[in-house]
Amino acid sequence: MSRSHLHPIPLQSVGSQDAPVPLLQPLPVPQNSSSHPWASPYGPPSWGLSCLLALQHFLVMASLLCASHLLLLHSLPPGGLSYPPAQLLASSFFSCGVSTVLQTGMGSRLPLVQAPSLELLIPALVLTSQKLPLSIQTHGNTSLELHLCRGPGCRSLELWNTSLREVSGAVVISGLLQGLLGLLGGPGRLFPHCGPLVLAPSLVVAGLSAHREVAQFCSAHWGLALLLILLMVVCSQHLGSFQVPPCPWSSTSTSSTHTHVPAFRFLSVLIPVACVWIISGLLDLSMIPLQLSVPTQAPWFWLPHPGEWDWPLLTPKALTAGISMALAASTSSLGCYALCGQLLHLPPPPPHACSRGLSLEGLGSVLAGLLGSPMGTASSFPNVGTMSLFQVGSRRVAHLVGLFCMGLGLSPRLAEFLTTIPLPVLGGVLGVTQAVVLSAGFSSFHLADIDSGRNVFIVGFSIFMALLLPRWLREAPVPLNTGWSPLDVLLRSLLAEPIFLAGLLGFLLENTISGTRLERGLGQGPLSSFTAQEAQLPQKSREKAAQEYELPFPIQNSCSCIPQSLHCLCPMPEDIGDEEGGPSEPGETADLLLGCGESCPAPSREGLRSKL
Repeated sequence: MSRSHLHPIPLQSVGSQDAPVPLLQPLPVPQNSSSHPWASPYGPPSWGLSCLLALQHFLVMASLLCASHLLLLHSLPPGGLSYPPAQLLASSFFSCGVSTVLQTGMGSRLPLVQAPSLELLIPALVLTSQKLPLSIQTHGNTSLELHLCRGPGCRSLELWNTSLREVSGAVVISGLLQGLLGLLGGPGRLFPHCGPLVLAPSLVVAGLSAHREVAQFCSAHWGLALLLILLMVVCSQHLGSFQVPPCPWSSTSTSSTHTHVPAFRFLSVLIPVACVWIISGLLDLSMIPLQLSVPTQAPWFWLPHPGEWDWPLLTPKALTAGISMALAASTSSLGCYALCGQLLHLPPPPPHACSRGLSLEGLGSVLAGLLGSPMGTASSFPNVGTMSLFQVGSRRVAHLVGLFCMGLGLSPRLAEFLTTIPLPVLGGVLGVTQAVVLSAGFSSFHLADIDSGRNVFIVGFSIFMALLLPRWLREAPVPLNTGWSPLDVLLRSLLAEPIFLAGLLGFLLENTISGTRLERGLGQGPLSSFTAQEAQLPQKSREKAAQEYELPFPIQNSCSCIPQSLHCLCPMPEDIGDEEGGPSEPGETADLLLGCGESCPAPSREGLRSKL
């Protein structure tokens, strides 16, 4: 494949050939660039390299999965779980593996790994807190804190399995609602109104929202955590362009030519994790999450099936928690799609690809809930950050990650081995990958006129309020109480979701405050609105971009048989590239409020991003 210099977005193949895609390459691309030797002319990655990259994505995904389960089980009373935690972890691995294979094969077609996220964990914690007896502890004369009541004077604890069943019911409801949103073509109606001022605050908040959990894990041993972070930074950045001698990792299409590879960058997760894991074992620093490593009789082989520990429990509180899960996970996943397309130098995924992606993510959450897992599936921001560290993205790698997860989900005893990962490793890996997501959010601000007072207000208000409201809710001396428990669960869940709050506030302010398209970043730049960017590309580039997101050929042939109501999932061939909406005149506005259509003069600013 050759690069085209006729348009500013060099499309790389992540489709039929599964070629590794160099990320964030400066434009125009120099012919003798040595910083990205694994560009498309080298063909698809070899199976050995693909397995190594998949193993590192798997380690990041396992860190996120173990951290999510640990945070959920942290406040439980000892012995409250009547079945092995390893089986609970294995069921989550299995559902995430199935969802990853479906997502890369028939969903958005982006190389995205599916894993539980904090957006799914927060409603689960809110729901389970309704079941636990709490006591109020006073510190000094001013502060009150709520803690789990374990004393003899507390009322008896309800069996934890009942709460887990209710959480699984919320996961099932979340999956059904998310799938329904995709089937109805929700992304296609929202994307024309989502510009850089909606995406950028969401990514910034996504990177900042996990800092408390990262600090909690790193605090188990700050020395090991800092060592891991230092090794990841050195391998991915300082030694990222260091070429090792020729090795047999070259593609089969270039078997006669040996290629120097940036091994430190490609192994910037595996090398640090292995080193710190070995050091912690040699120093006998056992910082293993006890909630996941309780001695149990986990089987070597186990076939996950619905109803293993009883069926999910559907209650009014589970319904409201499921609604908040669906809204937050959809917001997070759509931002993840746009970020992945940005890193791969592809146009943002078209509405039909995002609709399929949300639908299949919902299917994965339904499967997870039926298997008894308290965690659904969503596109993983840390794994997208890992792609930026490697500067390589491949659909084959994502497929292998899904197969690894499915295989591990069949053996709870092997899944239990991952619980021996030290807590500082979990915190360090998540900290570095979340930092990449944060930086990607900041890099999106330049697409709009950030000197505009309107844009400054939208960005600052969206980010600050999205971080303030969860903190206020967490530190309030008295929990939010409306008198009806399901409504309490809904409000507490939504107000504790930073990404959802940032996306919602940014969307409302962006589309209700008058501003020109040039001012809002919708009339220029590679990351303008979804429809505007696609209309700016030449016809040949639009066709090439459409090939990256279209369904596999056998399924594409059956698109003509689908009902018209599901046309949003699989557009007809004649509709590809014909979406309405394109770049409009600089003075035009697109507002949701009636009466706000008058044009707003663009601010006089010399050299306003005209060359981006």
